[in-house]
Amino acid sequence: MKFTKMQGAGNDYVYVNCFEETLSQDIATLAREVSDRHKGIGSDGLILICPSEKADAQMRMFNADGSESEMCGNGVRCVAKYVYDHGIAQTETLKIETGAGILSLDLEVTGHKVSQVRVNMGKPILSSSDIPTLLPGDPPVNADLDVGGQTIQVTCVSMGNPHCVTFVEEITNQWVHVIGPQVEVHPMFPKRINAEFIEIISPEEMKMRVWERGSGETQACGTGACASAVAGVLTGRTGRNVLIHLPGGDLRLEWSDSDEVFMTGPAVEVYQGVWTGPK
Repeated sequence: MKFTKMQGAGNDYVYVNCFEETLSQDIATLAREVSDRHKGIGSDGLILICPSEKADAQMRMFNADGSESEMCGNGVRCVAKYVYDHGIAQTETLKIETGAGILSLDLEVTGHKVSQVRVNMGKPILSSSDIPTLLPGDPPVNADLDVGGQTIQVTCVSMGNPHCVTFVEEITNQWVHVIGPQVEVHPMFPKRINAEFIEIISPEEMKMRVWERGSGETQACGTGACASAVAGVLTGRTGRNVLIHLPGGDLRLEWSDSDEVFMTGPAVEVYQGVWTGPK
């Protein structure tokens, strides 16, 4: 199986061009095998770039544990770069079909290669039943959540996949590695959830770390950054334009007056290879 390793703000995935490759193996098993950082290629998951009847291409995204997710903001930027750079479709605005709908992406092209992508991530989903969460409020804002022997205040938003945002004075490993896994599987979140931890620097700037549903801590999460930007506005902590610093790089977010969230960030091809199976 030919593959391409790509990353957006350090959020790295194995990409397979299903315009050319036919996968006979169970996809969930394949995702777990290639994602293994000791015995596989090593990644946050597997993304398939597939033909679409509705868009320039379709993205299917699988977490490192093999579970399929609706969306990946960093992943979809890399899909757009691959589609353009590898000649599948070469227009500077692309449509990509995802589990969360069809997204429009504007490409910044330098030297015939995509360097940066601005994505219209669509409108945030704020209804508790659609996020989904059993916490009260549409959406829950500064809602109490009992976890790890303490009560924390969380704000929940979906960007096609569910997010639980906690604002903290200082992001520590205790928050990310201890509280994060407990938030992910908390009974208030029937489909599990991504847990973001945010430090506010100013109304225009924040720091973020994330415990991703099905993958653990990752270097970045695009949908999580979008959800955190929305949560910053909902809680009165930030304006509608914010720069978010993640361990893997920076993302620029705008929650526009039209209610759509726009995310701008890098997309990088790391290398290509051939996967022959686990050793």
